[in-house]
Amino acid sequence: MKHLPSAPPVHKMKRPAAGRALRPVVIALAIAAALGAGAWRYYANGPSDTHNAGNTNTMGGPGVPGGKRNGFGGGVQAVSVGSVQRQDVRVTASAIGTINAANIAMVRTQVSGVLQSLNFREGQQVKAGQWLAQIDPRAFQAQVSQAQGALARDQAQLDNARADLVRYQDLFGKDGISKQQLDTQRALVHQLEGTVQADHGAVDAAQLQLTYARVVAPISGRAGLKQADLGNIVQTSDTNGIVSIAQTQPAALTFSVPAGVLPQITAKLGNHETLRVVALDKSSGKPLAQGRVSSIDNAIDSSTDTIKIKALFPNKDDALFPNQTVSVVLQLDTQKDALTVPQAAVLRGAQGFYVYVVNADNTVSPVTVQPGTVDKGQMAVTGALEIGQKVVIDGVDRLRSGAKVEIIVPGAQGNGKNKGDGRRAKATAEEAANTASAPASAPK
Repeated sequence: MKHLPSAPPVHKMKRPAAGRALRPVVIALAIAAALGAGAWRYYANGPSDTHNAGNTNTMGGPGVPGGKRNGFGGGVQAVSVGSVQRQDVRVTASAIGTINAANIAMVRTQVSGVLQSLNFREGQQVKAGQWLAQIDPRAFQAQVSQAQGALARDQAQLDNARADLVRYQDLFGKDGISKQQLDTQRALVHQLEGTVQADHGAVDAAQLQLTYARVVAPISGRAGLKQADLGNIVQTSDTNGIVSIAQTQPAALTFSVPAGVLPQITAKLGNHETLRVVALDKSSGKPLAQGRVSSIDNAIDSSTDTIKIKALFPNKDDALFPNQTVSVVLQLDTQKDALTVPQAAVLRGAQGFYVYVVNADNTVSPVTVQPGTVDKGQMAVTGALEIGQKVVIDGVDRLRSGAKVEIIVPGAQGNGKNKGDGRRAKATAEEAANTASAPASAPK
């Protein structure tokens, strides 16, 4: 009996050749997909360069040319510019100060009585001696009449005693009376003279009380809110009085500055030079008034290393009020014909301060400068700059040495070019928000 051949073992069976052929195709497709994604990311976001990462105002090496999104190389960066100028620059010190009235008077009545009238408007400027209020004067008029009556009576007695003294002296010369009678009459005359003099004082006092019933302003200034109403009985002991008056013309401003500027202040005051002070609104920065330094304190505050200064303002327009807090700018000196650029144009990097200058071919170059005093947005600088040169003040976040720029006028609208500039600036702002910023290049 013949045996049929058995089937080969399962584990020794060979896999079909088609499976081996598909493996390279799958790997190739995966590699192609990865390369495509990488290329898309490269062209969408620009090449990755760790040298360009960091603060936009940090000075580094020259920029590496990249895509249009970077604002240099093949693209054009939209920028705003300012001019290099030569002008006078004020050297100032800033502080916070408080307005004080030169004098404050609380108007109180000097006699008690019924308040009959108020002859001022709340908040108005009043003059010294101006009639402010009237207290019922009838009681004081009666006292004046009474004192005048007593004076008239005593004056008549004195006149009679003096006439008798003349007669007594005549009789004494004829031995008609004794020496004692003459001396007694002379003493009576002196007594009545004293009485009459006292009566004169009583009349003056009564008239003074009557004068006090008419309340007048002791100083010139701004009247406050009334503290008593018509018909009320006012007393000399009333705490609030009738009204307060604050002398605000001139107004006083007290503020503190660092002790380091004290030599400049004392030198100016010693030479009788005017130190100008400007008071500005604390919130908006709007100038309110201009004044001058009148005096300085006699000691430095050791806890803050500052010195108190007092300035006076004419305040004719009543722009300053007592207890008002204001920003203060004290002008210490003036730099004549200083080279200035807009403060926004000055950048700071690893190698110092610099500005971007726009060249004739609309490329930019960094120029190292030394910053100085800032006055009204203009900074005094020293460096290789020329009057009239354009410096970049906006759009510096992606600039490099040699970058191409296009100057735009902020806020300009109307023609096609300006609209294009606006769209370009908007696109630049959007790119800046979506792309990591690169450092500014350093001047060489």
